[in-house]
Amino acid sequence: MSNNGSVRRITPDAEAPEKLALEMRRNSATRFGALWRIASARMPTKWGMFDVVGFERDAANGKAETALAIVHGDLTEDVPLLRIHSQCFTGEMLGSLRCDCHDQLEMAMRAIAHEGRGLVIYEYQEGRGIGLMAKLQAYELQDAGIDTVEANHALGFKADCRDFSLPAAILRHLGVKRVRLLSNNPRKVAALAQSGIEVIDRLACEAVPNPHSLTYLRTKKERLGHALSLRHGESAGDPADLQAGQSRRHLADSDRDRPVDARRAFQL
Repeated sequence: MSNNGSVRRITPDAEAPEKLALEMRRNSATRFGALWRIASARMPTKWGMFDVVGFERDAANGKAETALAIVHGDLTEDVPLLRIHSQCFTGEMLGSLRCDCHDQLEMAMRAIAHEGRGLVIYEYQEGRGIGLMAKLQAYELQDAGIDTVEANHALGFKADCRDFSLPAAILRHLGVKRVRLLSNNPRKVAALAQSGIEVIDRLACEAVPNPHSLTYLRTKKERLGHALSLRHGESAGDPADLQAGQSRRHLADSDRDRPVDARRAFQL
């Protein structure tokens, strides 16, 4: 109440709890340039023991951009396996068969444990960066008959809104300069190269298509340039395929010989 007896309206700061949480996290964090190393912990998994390290940096919109580095073994020995993986709540938590995300994450974790070293950088970029609610809207449009790229465009988004510069910053912090990338997406190769990380090999991380995911995967292949065979049968990326000198490579001659415009890695 003010001095004249009238009731003073207090406008709450909707972002105050988030700002407070950010300050509390960073009180015990370590800063490396624009990158904050928030915390680390041991993480026993069904594939073996991993170390999980949480990272943050300030994004252009004023909010914190976060990612996890899920590390197994000594990354300084030889060239480690790397998977850059975007969060997929529907696939990883709900068991959705509309995409290949859950299978790719499990294949990467299993392959890294089998190899004895490597890491997954897990980014919070649901739905290729559009967020969970927009992703559900895109699914609704796809149910009406358009593909995943057209759905993004109809909602006002680019086909892929992700930015892979945070994983590159994390790799530099961890002292990793060369990687063997578990990915079907050549744009990730270009994004890492633009940031000074050498990808000496791109290894297939391809799940077996199912009737619910086949159309989506075909769109990724034909419209987003992902290197997919769309074969029904054994998954590419099993540990036996990734042994030194005997990895099954889906790096086409056209990929190897034709330079990729790294600037497009952040656009498509």
